[in-house]
Amino acid sequence: MKIVSRDRWFEVRSLSDGIRLIHEPYIRPFYRCNLWHIQGRDRDLLLDSGSGLVSLREQLPWLTERPLLAVASHCHFDHIAGHHEFPERLVHPAEAQILAAPDGANTLSAAYVGDAMFEAHPDCPLCYAEYRVKAAPATRLIEEGDVLDLGNRSLQVLHTPGHSPGGISLWEAASGTLFSGDIIYDGPLVEDAYHSNLEDYATSLERLYQLPVRTVHGGHFGSFSGAQLRAMIEDWIRRHP
Repeated sequence: MKIVSRDRWFEVRSLSDGIRLIHEPYIRPFYRCNLWHIQGRDRDLLLDSGSGLVSLREQLPWLTERPLLAVASHCHFDHIAGHHEFPERLVHPAEAQILAAPDGANTLSAAYVGDAMFEAHPDCPLCYAEYRVKAAPATRLIEEGDVLDLGNRSLQVLHTPGHSPGGISLWEAASGTLFSGDIIYDGPLVEDAYHSNLEDYATSLERLYQLPVRTVHGGHFGSFSGAQLRAMIEDWIRRHP
């Protein structure tokens, strides 16, 4: 398999309104997590931290030039394996124990990490053969209704379980922007993980349907409109009577 230098492992795209998308382009799309860097006046926020195969702080040192909140949308390996690199780590209480004591089962890494994930490997041959998610105990627990204040912008925490019990979304009402994590994105949803729950899934999606969303930035695949979000939720509900 092709080997890629670590300094090429991450791709960064600047979107509008102080939002950056960071991802790992050599991980195949189904497994490739979107890391959302949201810039504020007083501090920044990083929603999810990727596979942990290559150091975010070493390759993207600008991430820690300003105070940063590292938030976990949920605690599957592809979303939290870089969290140990950051001093402020936020997670919902329902998954705090996973972040503090991750293993191959509770993060799903044992089921998914292997050759099928990759278009290429980073230049550390054993980095996935000996893969493990490092412990990153939360420094702050966040729950439904909490507001993450970045100075000139704020994001409300929405508890959106279903994919996993501690799944959250972040809602920026001022811009109509939803960061949805893995409760919904423009690709095949995972509804059968060991702690997934379809009743919770339906409740969370019905709640998101009611929001005046303009733009959705999901945990995987491309961003999409609020109109597409509502159409996707209607389709999901039709398929899950």
